[in-house]
Amino acid sequence: MSFGFFGIQFGFALQNANVSRIFETLGASMDNIPILWIAAPVTGLIVQPIIGHMSDNTWNRLGRRKPYFLIGAILASIALLIMPNSPSLWIAAGMLWIMDASINITMEPFRAFVGDMLPPEQRTKGFAMQSFFIGTGAVIASGLPYILTRWFGVSNQPGESPIPDSVRWSFYIGGIVFFSAVLWTILRTREYSPEEMKSFNEQSEKQNLRKAADEVPAEKRMVFIRNGIIWILAGLVISAIIYWISLRTDRISLKAELYILTMGAAAFGLLQIIVGILIYFGKRKNGLVIVINDLYNMPKTMAQLALVQFFTWFALFAMWIYTTSAVTSHIFGTNDTASTLYNEGANWVGVLFSVYSGFAAMVAFLLPVLAKYTNRRITHMICLIAGGIGLISMYFISDYHWLICSMLGVGLAWASILSMPYAILTGSLPPEKMGTYMGIFNFFIVIPQIMAASLLGFFAQQVFKGEAIYTLMLGGGTMILAAILVLFVYDPFEKAEKAKIQ
Repeated sequence: MSFGFFGIQFGFALQNANVSRIFETLGASMDNIPILWIAAPVTGLIVQPIIGHMSDNTWNRLGRRKPYFLIGAILASIALLIMPNSPSLWIAAGMLWIMDASINITMEPFRAFVGDMLPPEQRTKGFAMQSFFIGTGAVIASGLPYILTRWFGVSNQPGESPIPDSVRWSFYIGGIVFFSAVLWTILRTREYSPEEMKSFNEQSEKQNLRKAADEVPAEKRMVFIRNGIIWILAGLVISAIIYWISLRTDRISLKAELYILTMGAAAFGLLQIIVGILIYFGKRKNGLVIVINDLYNMPKTMAQLALVQFFTWFALFAMWIYTTSAVTSHIFGTNDTASTLYNEGANWVGVLFSVYSGFAAMVAFLLPVLAKYTNRRITHMICLIAGGIGLISMYFISDYHWLICSMLGVGLAWASILSMPYAILTGSLPPEKMGTYMGIFNFFIVIPQIMAASLLGFFAQQVFKGEAIYTLMLGGGTMILAAILVLFVYDPFEKAEKAKIQ
């Protein structure tokens, strides 16, 4: 059931470990890298709730979630084959957009798949199994350029193409692995039929799990229109303020990046007005209407986890964007992307990412044991603190080999990030809306990434004076803050277990 995540994370890890390198090789400056990465989170913000809602309402010969596994795997595999052959920076940025959209088409239904197929008491183990396959796929993919260079003699220097052969062949292998692993899950699993799912849903209702509305009340149209106007005005006013500040300080790059946030707020307002209009014309079961209404009516646990996810993924995005720059400059002492030393440092970043992913796979099945003796919130808190300390510790290291120790802390956090929030969340969701709410939950992974892409370039250049290592330390601080916030999350399964004991 979870084996497809081996392939998904294989492609995702190649993207995380190598796209900044590709951008820099094609001429991107350090402060422009975050804005180039913006395609990935924006794509997820749009694609995942749509795919989640569609998969909730799909059933054909292939199943409910599996049609989306297949479509996404085909598109993502093609994108992985094309990405390392990008002849220019703008084409590489466009391919990142396409690749991330394709990965999202496959990934979101996989999250809901575990929620569909397992009862609440098995979901911690189920998501731990996902963490295992995610870690296993990432450990191989992240270190693949290094492996190809050291073990198989593949060139690590630019030749006819500005992208080294070690990177290009890594992406080719990734495309094959992605499709093969997802196809295995499609062929080897059977989804529950709509009749079986209905039976499970009835049992959930007996357990007092909230049932989601199938259509939105007509009287809510004015609520959406009013909220939409507020969001649009807020986006436009803040945009005007940023423009006025930029005229006085000449920080054009800051203005351009923050416009993504302000115009995004205005666009969200426009969507709400459209929802109000659709309700007025009787389209109360429209997919957009249902998704926006569900966003406003998310369970309490989901709202609390949203804040934890925000600070967690802000830290992760800082790490994915800036580890290459931080390690090559702070540890290897070079910013010359054509130099041998830079490419050795960039390959070592791939090894580091492989280490944290591999360690995550190793400890994945220890987390349910720790959660059994404490609880899922305490387990997640411990892991996030370890990750934050790992990122901060990189500043104090001069020998690049010791960075592996930092990555062990990150790996422990990564194993928990991939399992504990989802295990907590699924117990609070209506079963018939599992895909929709998993897509909405992705907002709180995507929004901090957009925030990071909008702000980190400014911090790296203006505040940290081009020292990318301080950006990683900032990420470590936000991860520790997320660890504190997780203590305030309500876990319904924890309450149910206490009731059984009593």
